[in-house]
Amino acid sequence: MTAPLLLLAAGGTGGHLFPAQALAETMLARGWRVALSTDARGARYVGGFPAEVAVEVVASGTTAGRSPLQKALVPARIGAGTLAAARRMRADRPAVVVGFGGYPSIPALGAATLLRVPRMIHEQNGVLGRVNQLFARRVDAVACGIWPTDLPAGVTGTPVGNPVRAAIRARAGAPYIAPGDHPMEILVTGGSQGARILSDVVPPAIAELPRDMRERLRVSHQARSEDVDRVSAFYDEALVRAEVVPFFTDMPDRIASAQLVIARSGASTVADLSVIGRPAILVPLASALRDEQTANARGLVEAGAAELMPESDVHPQALTARIAALLGDPARAAGMARAALAVGRPDAAERLADLVARVAGRTEESAG
Repeated sequence: MTAPLLLLAAGGTGGHLFPAQALAETMLARGWRVALSTDARGARYVGGFPAEVAVEVVASGTTAGRSPLQKALVPARIGAGTLAAARRMRADRPAVVVGFGGYPSIPALGAATLLRVPRMIHEQNGVLGRVNQLFARRVDAVACGIWPTDLPAGVTGTPVGNPVRAAIRARAGAPYIAPGDHPMEILVTGGSQGARILSDVVPPAIAELPRDMRERLRVSHQARSEDVDRVSAFYDEALVRAEVVPFFTDMPDRIASAQLVIARSGASTVADLSVIGRPAILVPLASALRDEQTANARGLVEAGAAELMPESDVHPQALTARIAALLGDPARAAGMARAALAVGRPDAAERLADLVARVAGRTEESAG
């Protein structure tokens, strides 16, 4: 008998693609076939997906940052993508379609709605994104990565956590070496799209740390491509050992090696920090319309695993003080690492996979 097909629909950022990858890995291990529907932008992040996952690039679009003409063309592009997705579904009908948000998930979810294919969404953030809001009342289940999640009236969510990739799960609970009189590492990451404010503020903040602390530091700094040269130059002039790149392919190892992580509080970043267990200073994206990154950070902050710094408070002097306080207090840093682990959901991919199987109307045995 042909194995059941799971169709994943995910937008063009790592925040949407990484949990989709984690579910793909889990469902393949359970004997399912898996396909991914994304757009050209999302296709840039599929390098880590298992080779068995068939990638379907669909026509899609977003209204963000576009000219009036480009915005006017978005519905037509999404409509064309939906019709193409429907044709593929008729040829190879999925057992279930799972959307992870972002405009590129619309065609597959729209086609599944038209063809009455079982469907569900997974929301990574504490507040539903635009596309997941659109489909929340049109799907068979809403899986939530952050709990509680702000849901529309009448919509019931199922808390499962945010699935993390196998490479993150492999470092789950990795021993934490507290800061002290030995080499230390700081990881700076702005998520898959980078963060200019971290490139502007973190280097001068680190440069002003006490000399004996600064000389023991090594910094891994993920910056936008256009910021790499100037950030690297600043660290060099400040005599701070640093590696500055647009994307780290070994992020699980970087997190595990860090005494401190300074990051945006995207849902995937928060999940990775809690599964591996590392103290963090989190800077939510201020321009997020629904302030979802503040909601994402809440669990770690309330557990004592992270400090929250709104963008309005992020300037070098304040950040220097926070970094110095954390690296200068080994007991507190170790406590924060333990607190992060306490709120982690390393089994989120399995919990989501169980829900997917229920929505598809299949038991684990019938899927094999």
